Amino acid sequence: MIRYSLKCAQAHEFESWFQSAEAYDALRKAGHVSCAVCGSAEVDKLLMAPAVRPARKAAQGAPAPLSQPQSEKEKALAALRAQVEANSEYVGMNFAAEARAMHDGAAPERAIYGEARPEEARKLIEDGVPVAPLPFLPRRKAN
Repeated sequence: MIRYSLKCAQAHEFESWFQSAEAYDALRKAGHVSCAVCGSAEVDKLLMAPAVRPARKAAQGAPAPLSQPQSEKEKALAALRAQVEANSEYVGMNFAAEARAMHDGAAPERAIYGEARPEEARKLIEDGVPVAPLPFLPRRKAN
């Protein structure tokens, strides 16, 4: 599918979707493309810029742009996130294993944060491992 910005002879601008560029050309030639406002069959495509997404690797390497916090609660949450990220190690999906290893003395004690499935988090709490949920998602999931 392709979307074109169109303009008729009466200067009405509108958009329409077509199966392909060839389909647009065939429909226009047959007189089946008409202005959505006045019905004129004298319709031309407008100059359009293509919608280009960044390369997958470029998008993954750069941090996602975040909007600026608006309310006091959003500012407090942003400050908490900054503090956690600056003073803790992100361990990803290994959070449950790392937290349990530290609790059992098999790993050095340090501040960590990460992700755990609900059943893993529940088991940590039941076993007395000191954990708490954070009120934000990791940056890779904050889209």
